[in-house]
Amino acid sequence: MASRNLIFTLNLHCPYIKVGQNDAANYEAESALVFQHVTKVFLPTLSLLSFIKEKKLDAQIALVFSASTCETLADLEIKKKYNKWLDNLIDFGQKELERVKKDAAASKAAAENLERAKESKRLYNEVWNCDLLKAFSNFAQEGFAEILSTCGTYMFMPHYADMPEVLNAQVESGLFAVKQYFGQASDGFFLPEMGYAPGLEKVIKSYGLSYTILPAQSFLFSEVQPINGIFMPARCPNSLSIFAAEEFNLERTQDDLYLDSSKDLAWELSPKELTPFIKEGHARSRTFWSYENKGGSKYSFKDALERISEDAKSFVHEKSEALKKAQIYLGDDADVSLVQVFNVRELSVSWPEFFDWIKAALVSAADEGLKVTGANSLLEGKYNAQKIVPYAAAFSEFSYGENFISSQNSWMIKYLRKANERIVDLVSRFPGDGGLKTRLLNLAARELLLVQDCSLSKMVDQNDFADYASEFFKRGIVSFSNIFDALGSNTVSTEWFCALEKLHPVMPWLNYRIFAKKR
Repeated sequence: MASRNLIFTLNLHCPYIKVGQNDAANYEAESALVFQHVTKVFLPTLSLLSFIKEKKLDAQIALVFSASTCETLADLEIKKKYNKWLDNLIDFGQKELERVKKDAAASKAAAENLERAKESKRLYNEVWNCDLLKAFSNFAQEGFAEILSTCGTYMFMPHYADMPEVLNAQVESGLFAVKQYFGQASDGFFLPEMGYAPGLEKVIKSYGLSYTILPAQSFLFSEVQPINGIFMPARCPNSLSIFAAEEFNLERTQDDLYLDSSKDLAWELSPKELTPFIKEGHARSRTFWSYENKGGSKYSFKDALERISEDAKSFVHEKSEALKKAQIYLGDDADVSLVQVFNVRELSVSWPEFFDWIKAALVSAADEGLKVTGANSLLEGKYNAQKIVPYAAAFSEFSYGENFISSQNSWMIKYLRKANERIVDLVSRFPGDGGLKTRLLNLAARELLLVQDCSLSKMVDQNDFADYASEFFKRGIVSFSNIFDALGSNTVSTEWFCALEKLHPVMPWLNYRIFAKKR
């Protein structure tokens, strides 16, 4: 029997941020970004999967994990510091309850926020035992999640379409991380920022992957008109299966009843009132406490939840009607689908009700007779799908990734491309060295992969912790250049080298030869 399907893809990538080794650094805004990601992205995603399981919904969610995301979740230092960060957040919440006790509406909202902070601590320690990767892996094995790999450190691939060695390294490291942390190979590959350029399908297919997801305009502007539109998978010329994805309409997040996260108390209160969550003199980071909705009135979670339910039903009904019309044109026996991609990191900040919305959407989908499933389940008979020639595109304001070479961040790419050329050169010059040289080469590869993350250029473009992103990028490029010079001169300071190794102890399995030219 033909089916109507929704494919919900949650992009869980977070940029690599090294959490400080001392207590003072625990209060730095950059470290807090990691803890916020755990609190507002990873824990709610696990709760979403638990919701699907407990409600016995016939649904599967696609989750995107990069190598840097996996390394973040596995970082022992983060596990140590995260509980302390939560304790400080809870202490702040208790102080806030006392401060607003004379305001009934604010008191109710503060109590709800405090309860959520305590629930995060309970879930992290008692339910998931501080091992979120294992929890995700268990849900994947039970069939509630489909794990998608992406570039190891989330590189914007179209910028390096002429550098196959660099593309291979990113795809290979991403696949290895999924295999290592989840014990299974990924069938699908997620293009960072949905950035596609002709030729990328050759790299993806060469690693045995079955499919990827492209922006809808890649289908619609194809040289070969897609006879099934965006409602069924097609194939690239090399037979890699491709799905068309719609970008989530952010206007849905702007309802007057939703929480106004720009009014976060981190920017509203004095430094003294923010302690112990943020120490006086330290950079401010989000508390996720706010008492105003986007309409400028007092926020009510109950009212927001009612609007969420209405909006989720409206969203699902729109998709259902579109799929019904597609079946009329494509035939009653056609398994039609629509892919929706959610950038969870950004949505969780601008739309705190996102996870409540998606739970309501899952329930509404079941009521509408839609199946929420992974793309892999729709690939039966994939070699019968039409071959098309997709058009270059990305998810960005003007659909072509222009925000990654803007007036604010265009200086970054020239350093990256030069470093990419140099790492390929190093691999050819030192194809089989051992000992200290191998450690140097592995370190060079690691530093380069970390700064290839397009999240850094995006942070600079959006002025979102831009100073941190710029400094991290410059430090990585300088470290790589110093290693390149050391290998060329055959001299190195072991003290400096060992300190650099300890600074970013990620991807210990990484071998610099992933940048080698493939024969």
